[in-house]
Amino acid sequence: MKILAFAAFVTAGMALASPQLQAAELTPKDYMEIEQLYAQYNISIDSGDAEGYANTFTPDGTFNRFVGHDALVGFIATWREKMNGANRRHWNTNLHIVGTPEGANGSVYLMLLDVGTKPASILSTGMYTDSLVKTKAGWRFKQRTTKGDAPPAAAAAPAPAAEPAKP
Repeated sequence: MKILAFAAFVTAGMALASPQLQAAELTPKDYMEIEQLYAQYNISIDSGDAEGYANTFTPDGTFNRFVGHDALVGFIATWREKMNGANRRHWNTNLHIVGTPEGANGSVYLMLLDVGTKPASILSTGMYTDSLVKTKAGWRFKQRTTKGDAPPAAAAAPAPAAEPAKP
């Protein structure tokens, strides 16, 4: 019993002595600011505001294979050309934020809509997975990855019925 109590005491002492190993305790203000960061990201990409978009990241931040401010600005130009202008809207839901020793991890479901069609049509769905840090300028994405939902597997066509044997 004494060994168990001593182990608990040592473990608690190590946790107190190593705060960098503990997850950050996020405040209600942190949650609100992170939620606003997600909104600003969507507004910036949908409006084509390349600088605004890049500023949602740290200077060395990454989105998929795009790393750093200049690459992120360039991504928006390519995005706008590829998507034919401003008829796209990013919709996110089920935002989940967890404190980490470095800041926070977040994830959110993504739906990309074409609002140039009536009714609007769904272009793709997926999920963002994020690493966030709090900077002097506020919360920023350090790393953001997106993974599109895979289409359902095609059902295998039934095998043709065998013809009855001829006598």
